[in-house]
Amino acid sequence: MKVYIVRHGEVATNALKIFNTETEDLNEKGIEQAKELREKIQDISFDIIISSPLIRARHTAEIINSKNIPIQTDERLRERNPESLAGQPYTVTDREDYWNYDSTVTYGTNERVQPFFKRVHDFLDELKTKEYHSVLIVAHSGVSKAFSAYFEGIGDGMFLDRGLKNCEIKEYEL
Repeated sequence: MKVYIVRHGEVATNALKIFNTETEDLNEKGIEQAKELREKIQDISFDIIISSPLIRARHTAEIINSKNIPIQTDERLRERNPESLAGQPYTVTDREDYWNYDSTVTYGTNERVQPFFKRVHDFLDELKTKEYHSVLIVAHSGVSKAFSAYFEGIGDGMFLDRGLKNCEIKEYEL
């Protein structure tokens, strides 16, 4: 099964390098990025689109869905929850440590990397049992980091630079 993962289009906090809030939607640039991606992927056939339930991901999925493919949401594709960090600049954390798989540091009340990756990996393990040929996942940078760990391994455990950019797409074989 081919699995394509897309990161949602830009939101204001991405541009400002601030931790997202759960209710944030795409900005104008994010909408344009999604429209450009729709053109790039129009020749790829998907059996289903599965999106994070967060507004920015669902909105991206709707824009890029030029063939009116069914869109499902799955809670396990939610971004890593920054909780008390939401709305704060990235600089309130050590970004390398924040995305270090082996880190024991907690920032605020955020979700730690290992349980976050586990929930995404549980989603992928379940997806393996389905009989799709091609699936499009629309999610977040953190989710794309978890995909990287699943398909490419944990490696040195440093995931800061292993996430997708806004409306970037990556293909995996599951």
